[in-house]
Amino acid sequence: MTYEPGYLRLLKEGVLHRRVEALMALLHECRLCRRECGIDRLAGERGYCGAGAVMEVSSSCVHRGEEPVLTGSSGVGNVFPGRCNLRCVYCQNHTISQPGPGNAAGWKTGPEEMALQLLRFQEQGCPTAGFVSPTHFAPQMFQAVALAAEEGFRLPVIYNTGGYDSLELLRLLDGLVDIYLPDIKYSDPSVGERLSDAPDYPLTARRAVMEMHRQVGNLLTDDEGTAVRGLLIRLLVLPGGLSGTEETLEFLADEIGTEVHISLMSQYYPAHEAVAIPPLDRKLEPWEYGSAVDALERLGFRNGWVQDPVTSPDSYLPGVDFSL
Repeated sequence: MTYEPGYLRLLKEGVLHRRVEALMALLHECRLCRRECGIDRLAGERGYCGAGAVMEVSSSCVHRGEEPVLTGSSGVGNVFPGRCNLRCVYCQNHTISQPGPGNAAGWKTGPEEMALQLLRFQEQGCPTAGFVSPTHFAPQMFQAVALAAEEGFRLPVIYNTGGYDSLELLRLLDGLVDIYLPDIKYSDPSVGERLSDAPDYPLTARRAVMEMHRQVGNLLTDDEGTAVRGLLIRLLVLPGGLSGTEETLEFLADEIGTEVHISLMSQYYPAHEAVAIPPLDRKLEPWEYGSAVDALERLGFRNGWVQDPVTSPDSYLPGVDFSL
């Protein structure tokens, strides 16, 4: 199977750069995420996430700890932007997502520099390139993708998001993103408010995932079993039932279907502010994760991966241990 990424098709049609311009225009009254701060980032203003006009990248690396369908034998070329549009109290990357004063020094990255990094991932043999928590810098990222495409970049692009994207942004990403990799963190609005400062999180994430599925459909793989297009949803099971995983699975079964790929994650461990917030101050109990697996199987999901709830929280790269 030979796959042509969507951004290459747009480049051939002569519309890629116009689409990027439309994305950049959202920064004048920032509406990239559901918060819709409305500030002019191109004029130097900063909203809730603290992001400005220039993309900030904390690190770029080849990552082998993702789902096997994404990594192939070489790993994903992942870009980790700084900052985030959520304030998760248990964020394992809080030094990146919620940097303190001065912690973001040296993060500023221009589109030309980012384009070169994408091309390096391709030269290293990565089958895919991913942007991790990209919402607040999506326009700048696709500036870089467009520049890289003109220089021969051809890897499928993964948009790995926390799920709090605006529909206006997602509709402009139609044809630019090959693989959507969203979280659905909660099913209860009050939990979204308490743990991520996002009271409308469940509705926002559900609408976002439905739009993503409309664009790319279920996961497709090449002849080597590596994903080239489609939707893969991550569900991190939280202690004390805070994630509402069973209710989320019921929504997905009803609205998207049980053929969608699910990555059911047991790798939670207390981090950041969670160390002082019960029940987030403890690891997930195996029986809690087992209940989520039971719901997954009962509802008829067969595509995706589960983890070992005993070993995954203690592994630096938890990976995915078992296929469904």
